Parts: sequence; C-alpha cells; structure tokens
Amino acid sequence: MRFALVNDTRSGASPGLIGSCPGCAQPMIAKCGTQKVWHWAHRGERNCDPWWEPETPWHRSWKDQFPSGWQEVIQRDETGEKHIADVRTELGLVIEFQHSYIPAKEMAAREAFHQNMVWVVDGARLKRDHPRFLQGQSSYRSTFLRDVFITYSPEGCFPSAWLNCSMPVFFDFERVGTSNKVSGTNRDRLWCLLPGRADGQAIVTSVSQCGFIRAARERAHIIPSRAIVEMIAARLRHDRAVAEQYTPHWFYAYPLRQKQSSRPFRRRRRSRY
Repeated sequence: MRFALVNDTRSGASPGLIGSCPGCAQPMIAKCGTQKVWHWAHRGERNCDPWWEPETPWHRSWKDQFPSGWQEVIQRDETGEKHIADVRTELGLVIEFQHSYIPAKEMAAREAFHQNMVWVVDGARLKRDHPRFLQGQSSYRSTFLRDVFITYSPEGCFPSAWLNCSMPVFFDFERVGTSNKVSGTNRDRLWCLLPGRADGQAIVTSVSQCGFIRAARERAHIIPSRAIVEMIAARLRHDRAVAEQYTPHWFYAYPLRQKQSSRPFRRRRRSRY
C-alpha cells in the first residue's frame, strides 16, 4: 500500500516509520528498498484486502495523475464488505489499475462491488500483447462516431481474459503511465473495449491519456459506453434493413450456382471394343 496512518495522518512510506493500516488498523512497516517502489506492508503475511496486488512503477505513475486524497480509498457496501479502490474520484468513479493476471471470478466480483468503475490494464505485460493488437487492428471498421470502431474479432486484438467484462476496459499498450508527464501526443493513446456487443460486434474506441485523465476528473463516466453501444446497434440494424429493402427479390429466389468440384478432370479411356 502507498499510504498508512502515522499519528492519524495518511503518510507515504519512509525509512524507519511505523504506521497502521487504514482498513484494519493493524501495524504496518515501511518497505523502502531499492528493488521496488517504496510502500507499506502488514507485519507478517497479513493482507486485509484479498484484491490488493503489489504495486509496480506503472501503477504508481498512473495513480500520481490524481490527487492523493483520491488514491487508495476504502469502499464499503451495505453488508459491511470493504475493499480499497486504487482511485476513487469525487464524483464516485472508481479506477482500477491492473497489471497482473486476474481470475474471471474476481474480476466479476470487483465490478459488482464497485459498480461505477473502469479498468486500466497494462497492455504491455506480455511480449505478444502489443504485436497482437497491432495486427488485429486490420479487422477494425470505422463508424459514424469519431474514434469508434467495430470488429467481429476482438479476440484478435485483446487478451481473452478481458473480452467479457461488464465495465469499460482501457488498455495501455504503450505504457504511457510510466512517465509522470502527460505529453498528449497521438502515440499516448488508450484503447477501450466497451462492454456488450452491437449486432454481434465488439466496439472499440480510443482516447488520449490527457483526455482520459480530464474526463475522470470532471465526469462520473469517462465514456457513455451504454449509449454508444445502443447507437451503434441501432445504426447497424437500420443499415441492414435498408440493404434488405433495396435487394431485388429475385436475388433470394435465384438458386446459388453449385460449386464446381476441385477434383482434376480425367479423360475417360476409350474402350477397345
């Protein structure tokens, strides 16, 4: 964890400090080595949030784009269950930064718990992830919305574990979060797989890192994903209805030409009689 309570004040880890966990009030010690980012850890193997994962510089750099008061916010539901959100904005949007593999069951549990949330996934965790995405972009088709695309083959672009999320998933393939400076260049873009399908097709959109951070600071939803999916689905149904209306009736009645056999032609031998 990045913060612990030291004399009832949220404090970052520093050598020699001893604090307490904001979630369970158990003692924590500062880990200030040279191999990992400085952080707090429970004494022994205790961890009060089973969803918590060790932070990488990628995690820390992304979280630094938001005020410290929005980081590591304890969330509770009506049953008393509590978890620590990586970032929770003043408007109630939760942002979870995910580097390591996460089981589908835990993924669904987090989405149900936080409800209004988005994922930001380290798309460069495995060597094949970014090349697969670049190759899979050839299947994208543009839509009437700017920077919004549809594809029948999302599995050709994104890791299979993230294909059926109920919340938007932003992939950071270039690891733009590893720099504390927000450049705003075209290279620094996040690619978002929206939840749901439109007429069987996945919907993908892109946003700059600057745009993502600005939207998270100013709005309760970074992308109106449900509205986009519904608009795309309605347009696809309309286009299909128009195409069917102007297709000649004889096209459906005319029998398709039989496919010729691919077997090579052999001349029949003449009978000697």
